[in-house]
Amino acid sequence: MNKSMEVTRKRELDFTEGSPLKLILAFYWPLLMTSMLQQLYNFADTWIVGKGLGDNALAAVGNMGSLFFLIVGFSFGLANGFSVLVAQSYGAKDSETLKHRFAAVIELGMVLAISLSVISVLFLPHALRLLRTDEKIMMDCLKYGYIIFGGLFTGICYNISAAILRALGDSQTPLRAIIASSILNVGLNSLFIFIFHMGVEGAAIATIIAQVVSSAICIDRLRHIEAISLEKRHFVNEKRIFTELLSNGLPMAFMNSITAVGVMVVQYFVNGFGVVYTAAYAACSRYLNLFMNPAATAGNAMSAYTSQNYGAGKFDRILRGMKVCLGISLISYLVLGSLMIFIPDKLAGILLSGAEQIELVCVFLPRCGIMMIILNILFVIRSSVQGMGKPMLPMASGILEMVIRTFIISFFIGRIGFRATAYTEIGAWIGALIVNVYAFYLAFHNLPWRREKTTYRENNELNRRVTT
Repeated sequence: MNKSMEVTRKRELDFTEGSPLKLILAFYWPLLMTSMLQQLYNFADTWIVGKGLGDNALAAVGNMGSLFFLIVGFSFGLANGFSVLVAQSYGAKDSETLKHRFAAVIELGMVLAISLSVISVLFLPHALRLLRTDEKIMMDCLKYGYIIFGGLFTGICYNISAAILRALGDSQTPLRAIIASSILNVGLNSLFIFIFHMGVEGAAIATIIAQVVSSAICIDRLRHIEAISLEKRHFVNEKRIFTELLSNGLPMAFMNSITAVGVMVVQYFVNGFGVVYTAAYAACSRYLNLFMNPAATAGNAMSAYTSQNYGAGKFDRILRGMKVCLGISLISYLVLGSLMIFIPDKLAGILLSGAEQIELVCVFLPRCGIMMIILNILFVIRSSVQGMGKPMLPMASGILEMVIRTFIISFFIGRIGFRATAYTEIGAWIGALIVNVYAFYLAFHNLPWRREKTTYRENNELNRRVTT
């Protein structure tokens, strides 16, 4: 083993040795706190905007959510796809491949950040019109969007650097980064909106500044990890390295973007019913993103755990880890699903002030709360499949999600109103879960040790027949 790998393993988590429960929980809690802080400061942004600027401003920021998810989701998927291969080479203790892959991730990440930022700024007005954005909120959408997408580089830097840290078993540094950026973001948001009266652009500027800080903290940590200390020769990457990374990253990126397109279709139909629907849907989306977080984090933990063990050839540990992550998802469902079912009015009242908007949220949250167990299981199984380097069927599940969302919202919103938004989510979850369960069965069934066991049983059976 390379000496630098030994040094790093004293500081990072090696998922290939030891109790899966202890390892996953040690990795999970900082990861969960990181993810929850991200959601909470997004939630705080929403609260500050809603209370400081009104429901129309909230609708404008919420309306940008689907577009932001489309662009950032693409970069997040690429980052996760890249990190799977980094984790596999780390688990396999292959130092040279690890460094070449990390160098290629840096190069691809820079190209990605610049390209997505330019494209999103150029096409923002056209995208907002395609979404049938109400003229009452169009100007606020543009003010907020130009700043957020113009500073997209900072968010992509954080996503990629944090994904690499997680691949190496470090969930502590992203947590420290988010703690710092969350405090800064909430403070600047309050200052810009309540004191300086800057409007939605104040919220956008606060977000960009906070992302600069979180990116800087993660990048500084990467610079001090000896296992990925790079030399000039590591940046002379073969075509094969780039092809491997893109072959794994692009399907995961497209899965996120295709899912985002489905969400945009829902947003399109919701916007057609006016600002009241738009504001209510924005609040529903915030809560859904917040309450799915513990299970989504279990999925992220499962991805890192699976990737390292897959790279090390320790396939039997994957199922043991899955049981742990499914248990976390079940507990999350029982606690947070109950809040959505039993106190939707109180949750809605935190973000919204209009009675009609609150009533619509009370239609959405209980229905999704009951069925959220499906989504929680989906996170774990899909992440395990992706962690084994099998991203194609999960990408197909993203296409299915988009089709289901489009069909349900277009066919039912005119008939049953806002309830259709809840049914689009539930239908998409069910469809995606079916595809990913099948994907996991195929990936796991075809693992080398499974084939060896099958061959062993067949040989034993043949020997028994010959003997008798």
